[in-house]
Amino acid sequence: MEFKLDQVKYKRITIVLLLFILSIVITSCDRKVQYSVYSPNHNHEVIFRLSDSGEPSYEINSSGKQIILSSALGFKFMDQNPINTDLEVESIAVDSVDEFWEQPWGEFRKIQDKYNELSLQLKEKGNEGRRINFIFRAFDDGIAFRYHFPEQPGMEDVRITDELTEFTFPSDEEVWWMPVHRENSYYESFYRRTEISATDTINTPATFESVNDKYLAIHEANLTDFASMTLLNTGNNRYKSDLVPWADGIKVYTKAPFNTPWRIVMIGDTPGDLVTSTMMLNLNEPSKIDDTSWIVPSKYIGIWWGMHLDKYTWGQGEKHGATTANTKKYIDFASDNNFDGVLVEGWNLGWDGDWTADGTAFSFTEAYPDFDLDEITKYAASRNVRLIGHHETAGAATHYESQLEDAFGMYEKLGVNAVKTGYVNKYLDKKEWHDSQFGVRHYRKVIETAAKYHIMIDNHEPVKGTGIQRTYPNLMTQEGGRGQEYNAWSPDGGNTPEHTTVMPFTRMLSGPFDFTPGIFDFDYKTASGTRVQTTLAKQLALYVVLFSPQQMAADLPENYEGNPAFNFVRDVPAIWSETVVPDSKIGDYVAIARKEWEGENWYMGVITDENSRKLDIDLNFLGDGKYRAELYTDGEGADYRTDPYPIKFSTENYTNGDKLTIALAPGGGAAIKFIPVTE
Repeated sequence: MEFKLDQVKYKRITIVLLLFILSIVITSCDRKVQYSVYSPNHNHEVIFRLSDSGEPSYEINSSGKQIILSSALGFKFMDQNPINTDLEVESIAVDSVDEFWEQPWGEFRKIQDKYNELSLQLKEKGNEGRRINFIFRAFDDGIAFRYHFPEQPGMEDVRITDELTEFTFPSDEEVWWMPVHRENSYYESFYRRTEISATDTINTPATFESVNDKYLAIHEANLTDFASMTLLNTGNNRYKSDLVPWADGIKVYTKAPFNTPWRIVMIGDTPGDLVTSTMMLNLNEPSKIDDTSWIVPSKYIGIWWGMHLDKYTWGQGEKHGATTANTKKYIDFASDNNFDGVLVEGWNLGWDGDWTADGTAFSFTEAYPDFDLDEITKYAASRNVRLIGHHETAGAATHYESQLEDAFGMYEKLGVNAVKTGYVNKYLDKKEWHDSQFGVRHYRKVIETAAKYHIMIDNHEPVKGTGIQRTYPNLMTQEGGRGQEYNAWSPDGGNTPEHTTVMPFTRMLSGPFDFTPGIFDFDYKTASGTRVQTTLAKQLALYVVLFSPQQMAADLPENYEGNPAFNFVRDVPAIWSETVVPDSKIGDYVAIARKEWEGENWYMGVITDENSRKLDIDLNFLGDGKYRAELYTDGEGADYRTDPYPIKFSTENYTNGDKLTIALAPGGGAAIKFIPVTE
């Protein structure tokens, strides 16, 4: 056996490493070839095995119990035999890492990257003699593994037709899931909870409660030039990786050497442990942007909600929203209330008629006659506000790529440093899935080109997040879920009160979410009769519960004026140095507390589903000393169905030894700011 231990690069913990190596030496003497690696805290173990016929598999144990049973590994190819049998181990290498790194923005300022790694180099025994490597990393918050194909003859042109990775569960577990492509192409379905046996093909993250007293989430990290992984139910409590194909049926075009994305299993004792897991970020490469000083998190308003309410139109006409005069009004409101940006949709040529049918009509450099881009950007700068650009493509990805350099170059000259992109179409270029390798390549090209011109990206209708924001921190936030807009026009009545109590443990595990909270007017009229199904206090709480470093105040400016609740929206930060989850139950209620990026203030958001409830929340996350709490809670009679407006403002003093009792109305919430008291 080969052990590669780089003593200079990595900090070693001698006892853990000895246990780690010992497990390999002992188990490799069994009849079947077997190797294992433990997490640094020794709670989780991943075991790799080769059967007598050379078939690879793995299993995962946590706290001494099986949580993933023996599951297959391997790949199938076009014009080549599969790699999933007749393998032998040539060598192994082990490593242990314990280091910290700092984000330019996030839910945590400093992140510990701590794991034990087992890398196995295998070779086929037969004539082909192809090589494949399996790399396993055991973290305290879960297990990750990936495949590496080294450079070798016969793999200069690789066409992957199937990935054979399995995830086999001990029983018919409860899973929170959404379907693949059946309802829409960009993850905008409700999550539902059923047994595994009631699912077919599902997206990741998929969250399981509870597997041998553990909460699990299956996802992937570092999705780079590969197809997105979905999970196909193959029966017997088992999912198999089902890569999203190109239009021609091939899953991935590549050549050796290449890595697959990491397949990850997050593991927690509570739902909150999944929320605070940093494993996905740790499995991505460090930032490729050396100078990140131009990457600035922000809160913004926008000419946006009015379109969804049919007050404005995207296209030209009497109700055109993106006019010079209207944009200046929004800029003034943003400046007066210390917001950093104003998003303007519908400013550019291409919105007239059925723009969703053919995105090639869009220009990303030419404005409508009633929108003076030069004048607006100069006016915004004079008021210390930035214009946020908007690029809706209607899925015409290649057409958009042809204008990227010109559009981003123009924005850089004008001082526009953030762009919201959109892809409202079932397919990209009318044939490729958003989450196929084609889509993954396109979205990465947009992010990389944007970085070249110092542009931050808010991507709507995206491929799911897999932690790429660590490598390209100009990818600030994404949609990829049912956002606030569904509360304006969705035929199903809009987002349910339960929806946002599920998202932190499902969609939010994949990264920041541009949900666009902050609706204050619940009496708007739409053709569908849809409305926001929360109380006003819950709208405030969502600013803490749903993380986005570009956070929107989504309502019309006139609905904020004179409302004391707006003080919380003005105050609440967009990024955080620490995050904790004091209490939660998936689909019922959530309490999340976060510490501001600079300073000692804490903020907490508490939300519930359609049921009223009373929670006693432990405040042990606070620092020493006394804190003054400014509370925005559901007022008397508040109810999302009958009267969402009542809100109570109060102040109380607390210490970290106290419990905070919160009464939540149906569909309600609470938003709290904790300020250290200096005596």
